[in-house]
Amino acid sequence: MDSQTSKSSQPSQSPQPPHTFQVDLRGLVDLLSHHLYSSPKVYLRELLQNAVDAITARREEQPEAPARVRLYPQAGALRVEDTGVGLTEADVHTLLATIGRSSKRTDQIADGIQEARSGFLGQFGIGLLACFVVAERIRVVSRSARTPDSAVVEWTASDDGSYTVRTLPDEARPEPGTTVHLVARAGAGEWLAPERVLTLARDFGSLLPYDVRVDDEAVTDLPAPWDRPYPSPANRRVALARHCHELFGFTPLDSIELNVPLAGIRGVAYVLPSAVSPAQRATHRVHLKGMLLTERAEQLLPDWAFFVRCVLDTDSLRPTASRESLYEDETLAAVREALGTRIRSWLAGLAAGDPERLAAFLSVHHLGVKSLARHDKEMLRTMLPWLPFETTDGQLSLEEFAQRHPVVHFTRTVEEYRQVAPIASAQGVGVINGGYTYDSELVEALPSVRHGTVVAELDADTVTAHLDAVDPAAELALSGFLAAARAKLDPLGCDVVLRAFHPLSVPALHLDDRAARHEQARAEAEEQADELWAGILGSLRGSAPRARLVLNHLSPLIRRISSLGDPELIGTATESLYGQALLMAQRPLRPADTALLNRAFIGLLEWATHGEEGN
Repeated sequence: MDSQTSKSSQPSQSPQPPHTFQVDLRGLVDLLSHHLYSSPKVYLRELLQNAVDAITARREEQPEAPARVRLYPQAGALRVEDTGVGLTEADVHTLLATIGRSSKRTDQIADGIQEARSGFLGQFGIGLLACFVVAERIRVVSRSARTPDSAVVEWTASDDGSYTVRTLPDEARPEPGTTVHLVARAGAGEWLAPERVLTLARDFGSLLPYDVRVDDEAVTDLPAPWDRPYPSPANRRVALARHCHELFGFTPLDSIELNVPLAGIRGVAYVLPSAVSPAQRATHRVHLKGMLLTERAEQLLPDWAFFVRCVLDTDSLRPTASRESLYEDETLAAVREALGTRIRSWLAGLAAGDPERLAAFLSVHHLGVKSLARHDKEMLRTMLPWLPFETTDGQLSLEEFAQRHPVVHFTRTVEEYRQVAPIASAQGVGVINGGYTYDSELVEALPSVRHGTVVAELDADTVTAHLDAVDPAAELALSGFLAAARAKLDPLGCDVVLRAFHPLSVPALHLDDRAARHEQARAEAEEQADELWAGILGSLRGSAPRARLVLNHLSPLIRRISSLGDPELIGTATESLYGQALLMAQRPLRPADTALLNRAFIGLLEWATHGEEGN
């Protein structure tokens, strides 16, 4: 094959003309309404934002320019007028007709305005397109303030993706600015109803810096409640409480100023009047440069601050593409830490100067403060005299309990506490119930903020060691009784020991620890497993001590039972004591325990009725 033939067989290297994406506007609007925005109501936020940005752009060049936004809703239609920078015909072709560009951002806008716009939805190029969520037709009439002699331009677009542009006589828009006309799409007329427009405008725009009205009704309400002067601190608290009730529907226990100038944040945190679960994510209202961004901001505060609801205005945080939540970045992390510091300072201030308000707060929200104190030693030290704990001496703070007891004993679970609390208290051993959320962690951290304090976990061995041993001769005399009792409970994985303790009204005490319970659960699983799993579980057999039924030698009931001569009756009585001790400890009953209780109850009934028949 010659070279000429070879060349002709190669693919052509000539450049191909570029292709342009074809955008299905209806499909894009469907995507916005169903996947990006949580509600069609965002259309009004975009209209307000466009108007505010246009006024800001004009005022950068003409500081004395009027700053007005007017909304005129009618049945199935809405007209929005602003005194902003306006558009020329070239701007309309460049900006409004191209999806992906902002309708208010041009190269001529000063760098300061560019910076002011950072963080707003305009940077994502969606802008006016959001109005198609509720409108089938959008008509924009605009006159440029930068080019006074330019013609009034009209841009009309439909939701099928078509648009027209034409110029109008000067009288169509005598003053610079822009008018947007919306015509509702089928089924969306309610969003353009006058009452709905006024409600949405006030919700989104109450903190906007310009004069915004719906017909003659004022929308903006400045300064913000937290920035207004008040005659006294009491008047301020009353006004903020009223604002909280209007906004969130509750009257707060207190309000916390959120002023972080370096982050451009002003606002207030309202303390909830009732307890909430730590797992419940708190939601907060965030305004971005006056415009409501979201009322469901979850990541604004540290997790431990679940006892407050915030409303604030900021110019530093970055929104997501939908402008309905906050973008997780270093700025948000810094703001979260700063707001957390402010709430900690408020708590410290209450502890130092207003103990009554602090006590009222902790009676409701001690869990949130405990969560904070786990990771903040200064807060733990500050709250030591105030945080309540369940103890054998009643509800006490850690400080007061540590003053009473040289060794601070605690249990890790509520079940363990219920087992040992009555007996430990009778022996003079103080115990803290560490089974509630965060409590055991705080007790273990006590020595780090209170030097010299000794903390020890209370287990079955420690409790048994505090009980008085029985005279060896007396225990030897009861060896037959003890042997029968041990034989009866051995299949349940429980030993029997004899001790002397108070109160006398407690005939028997069931003691175990987590290791014993784990071994018991493993043994039960091994019994019910097939051969393969039984072998695996058998290899995991541990050497943990077994549970113990401690019989009280001082109890008259134990003395009477130990004198019985019938081994079968001793066994039935022992099972009854075991079941009663489990119930007293409020331990969950296994199927074997339930069967034992039923068997012991029936056995005692048979013994009692047999005696009646003998008579």
